[in-house]
Amino acid sequence: MAVYHLSTRINSNVPVDSLLYDLCIYRMDSSRRKYSLVDVKQQGFLGNYETQSHMTGNINESLSTIYIMEMKLYRKTMLHTHCVTSVPFTKMYTLEEFASGKAWSPVKRENPCYFESKGTMKPESQGGETKHIKITIPERPFIARKYPVGNPRDPFERNIIEQQINKRYNHYPDAFPDQNSASTCGPAAFYYCIQMDRPDVYAQAARELWGYGKTKIGTLTISPGEGCKHPSGTFYTSDGKPRILGLDWMTLAGLSDSENTVLSFDTLDSPVAGITMWQTLTEWFEKAGYEKVFSNVAPVQAGIQGIRDLNEYAQKGYRVVTLINDGLLKRSDSNLTVPTHWIVWDGPATQDSSGYMHLDLFSWGNVYDQIKYKKDASFFVSRFFGGMVFKPLK
Repeated sequence: MAVYHLSTRINSNVPVDSLLYDLCIYRMDSSRRKYSLVDVKQQGFLGNYETQSHMTGNINESLSTIYIMEMKLYRKTMLHTHCVTSVPFTKMYTLEEFASGKAWSPVKRENPCYFESKGTMKPESQGGETKHIKITIPERPFIARKYPVGNPRDPFERNIIEQQINKRYNHYPDAFPDQNSASTCGPAAFYYCIQMDRPDVYAQAARELWGYGKTKIGTLTISPGEGCKHPSGTFYTSDGKPRILGLDWMTLAGLSDSENTVLSFDTLDSPVAGITMWQTLTEWFEKAGYEKVFSNVAPVQAGIQGIRDLNEYAQKGYRVVTLINDGLLKRSDSNLTVPTHWIVWDGPATQDSSGYMHLDLFSWGNVYDQIKYKKDASFFVSRFFGGMVFKPLK
């Protein structure tokens, strides 16, 4: 148990004693229940535009725990105080960053900001005058080459992305990461676990990618290159259905591109660039704050004992992420027995009275028993290469 003093800072050109803030620092659990560390109203800033140091209660939290901050700004005048932020500014940082004074960005617009134009206008009685104020808005980070801003099929249009985020945040049926034809099953497994454990973090990461072209989950920095942010290729099939949602391109392809130093993930047809090794996938989970408790993943089959080992963890509610050949699943026609695909278990693997295997699992945007019909343990084992086990993220 420990007590922490948390703070953040803003950017402004207004005298600091003319500003006030509301600040809420919180996290959510998998059911979107909110746990606040700080929740204060209309507080005054310190001289350097830093907030006051707000003391938490006596808490038992890891310093790697991710928290969301919401801030509203107020401008004081001689007659009244009025809110100058139509919606709260949101950003996420770890508890350690909040407690060490590092919960702010060197990039001005990634902090809460409030600026006023300066100068005194001549009154009409003195001839009046016109002043021109130039306001610059950075280009939206993600723009598909074939569907630029204003195109009715723009996959990154703000309202479309926000609808997709809200469905994932609220756990709509089948509203899960879906790489579809892109080779990003590793990122899909990672983001599925984030979405299920910390829907607030999933939503915030997606919004930061849309707004800034980058995000940070714990110590995992996701900053895709310009090619990934301006992808080529066709986002829709001939009948108008999305080949991949804009949200999934930003998150899944964005993570793959950030980690791939050899090949750029800049088109919808980049299968090689999306392959994820288990060492990399483990690193993503651990940087995001997950604790790995077991691993039996390897380039060779893990055997029946490997299934039994993972079943013990699945029955206890751990996140079990395994490597398979996609031919194990109903959707695939593969006859190979080499590792090609990442899945997340949604319970233990079972065997019915006829000896056939069953496993509820996440893959390709769906969660259900996706093991091919009437396949026995030997079929399962020949396409199963073990996996990693993580404690659910808090």
